[in-house]
Amino acid sequence: MVADAAAAVVVAAAAIRIMLWLDPMGTAPLGRHLLLTVASVPAFALGAVVSQMYRARANDSTAREFQNILKTVLIGTVFMICLAFGAQMNDLSRAWVGVIAASTLVALTIERSIARRIFSRLRVNGRMRRRIVIVGTDSHAVRLHQVFEHDASLGYEVIGFVGERDPDFLFRDRVLGDFADVGAALAANDAVGVVMSPSSMSESELNSMTRDLTDAGYHVAISATLQDIDITRLRPQSVDGRSILYVEPVARTGATVVAKRVFDLVAASGLLITTAPIILGAMAAIKLTTRGPVLFKQTRVGLDGDEFTMVKLRTMVVDAEARLADLAGLNEADGPLFKIQHDPRITKVGRFLRRSSIDELPQLLAVLRGTMSMVGPRPALPCEVQQWDDATRDRLRVLPGLTGLWQVSGRSDASFDAYKRLDLFYVHNWSIRHDISICLRTVGVVLGARGAR
Repeated sequence: MVADAAAAVVVAAAAIRIMLWLDPMGTAPLGRHLLLTVASVPAFALGAVVSQMYRARANDSTAREFQNILKTVLIGTVFMICLAFGAQMNDLSRAWVGVIAASTLVALTIERSIARRIFSRLRVNGRMRRRIVIVGTDSHAVRLHQVFEHDASLGYEVIGFVGERDPDFLFRDRVLGDFADVGAALAANDAVGVVMSPSSMSESELNSMTRDLTDAGYHVAISATLQDIDITRLRPQSVDGRSILYVEPVARTGATVVAKRVFDLVAASGLLITTAPIILGAMAAIKLTTRGPVLFKQTRVGLDGDEFTMVKLRTMVVDAEARLADLAGLNEADGPLFKIQHDPRITKVGRFLRRSSIDELPQLLAVLRGTMSMVGPRPALPCEVQQWDDATRDRLRVLPGLTGLWQVSGRSDASFDAYKRLDLFYVHNWSIRHDISICLRTVGVVLGARGAR
């Protein structure tokens, strides 16, 4: 709330500055417009409350938070216009209203993004974490605990479990009691709520406990056993008083395929034209500093297992492939992947090209040809595909991508298991919205030069 208020002050100062630039003759009285804005502050504050800006579970993603910011700005702006008309403010400047609305939207988005990173860092350091109890002692409860422990940025501190006392349970020494003891366990450990594993209890126990805990003011979350299904595909429905989840199918034919192809063509063409001087400059640098070809060509596996030739700017010495066997013992990746953080085969120019991702730009031609897409799973080597299981082969149901969910979620810093799971999540939940989001996140990854391949 304090950060939002500070952002509002910055918005007012910026609006005055912009108006002085747009209206140097002072035809719009700044004093009255500033007074109008101040009088509208309660409406913006009410809009923030109505839009659930201060409820964590309503802002669990940047997309949802942006939607809430948009609602807040809309409510405040509409009130400002109505107030001006009610006060018969005939000299109301449309530019002022537009500047206030746009500035507030931008300022809150930036401020909230910074706050989100600060909160995440604090949680990783053990602060601002919510103490919870996991209800259940089955394998799903164990996986929930592992998720919360592995990713501290989620903000949960598991203080223990309640459920059946199974001697084979991995965390049997942390069982705080039976299901009937959940209320006492929460109160004794100053916990705020529970996360339930529904498979560990009967239907009546689940319903009874949910009602009792919510009536007592505790937070209750029920973990579905669904994995790798995007939450945006889930539609809650009520059938005879029962809550069920309908899973929206992923459209892989018709208009959606056409839309993806149009997106690929427009994005690749625009990027290729924009970055052509950079590509030419990089090619010249490679030619002047090393011997051998400027381009590196390699066979990769694409849609439906069809092989194609991937072209990148060469970043390694000419005999890099021949030296691969000698470096096998230094491999830092697991599974079929091969990665070395300080690979001796990379040239000085190549190291810069990789960190800036400039070496990837020639792949835009493959996007235009249709053998690759702007977004998709990483194009794999034939030798990697030979080591895949049947589930991993689902990656071949879509075109490989210039960027993807794996690249923007850690890129080469991620394990093979994460690489596999993120790529499969993309395959099973593909949408144009996801493609645009991943492209935008790629910009941040490239500018930050994080985990370049």
